[in-house]
Amino acid sequence: MAENQNQEQEPTAEERAKFEQDVLKAAQDAMKLDENGPEKSAAENSSEEAAAQTEATSTDAKEQPTESDDASANSATEALKAELDAANDRNLRLMAEFDNFRRRSAKEQLELIETANGKLLEKLSEVQDNFERAFASENKAQDLEAFEKGMQMIYNQFAKILADAGLEQVDPTGAEFDPNCHEALMQQPSETIPEGHVVTVFQKGYRLKNKILKTAKVIVSSGK
Repeated sequence: MAENQNQEQEPTAEERAKFEQDVLKAAQDAMKLDENGPEKSAAENSSEEAAAQTEATSTDAKEQPTESDDASANSATEALKAELDAANDRNLRLMAEFDNFRRRSAKEQLELIETANGKLLEKLSEVQDNFERAFASENKAQDLEAFEKGMQMIYNQFAKILADAGLEQVDPTGAEFDPNCHEALMQQPSETIPEGHVVTVFQKGYRLKNKILKTAKVIVSSGK
C-alpha cells in the first residue's frame, strides 16, 4: 500500500516539464521587469510628488520678491531721483551763471569799445579845432605859403592820430595786383610797369592791424 502511494505522489514527466516551463517563464518575466525598471510603489510616488511640490514652492518663494526687496528697490529709486534733481539744479545754476557772465562780458566789451572810441574822438576833435582856427577870419593869412604850411601841420597831426590808433595807409604803386587788397578800375599799357602790376593808385587803401578796412582802387598794367 505504501509503495503504491509513493508511486502516485511522484510527479510525472509531463508535470515536471510544465513546472520547468512555468519557472522559466517566471524568470523571463522577472528579467523584463529589471530591463524596463521596477515599478514604483505608491509610497515612493507620493514621496517624490511631495518633494517636487516642495521644490516648486521653494523656487516660487525665491522668484517672488519679498517686502525687504521691495523696500530696497524703492530706497534705491528715491536715491536716484534725489541725485537727478540735484544734478538738474546744478545744471540750471550753471546755465544762469554762464548767461550772467555772457551778458557782463558783452557789456564790458561794449564799454571798452566806447571808451576807446571816446579817446580817439577826443583827439580828432583837436584836429577839428585846428581847422576851425585856421579858417577863422582873424587868422587868415595873406601869404598862401603860410596857409599851406598850417594845413600841412594839421594834416600831420591828423595822420599821427590815425597811425597811433593802428590805421595804416596802403599805397600799392608798382606792386603786383592782389584782388584781396586791390580793386582794379581798368587796365592800361605801360612801358615801365610789368603786366599785372599796379600802374596808378586812384584811391589809397587802409589796413587796421593786418586787417583790410578799405581796398585800394588802382589801374593795372596790361604790359607793353
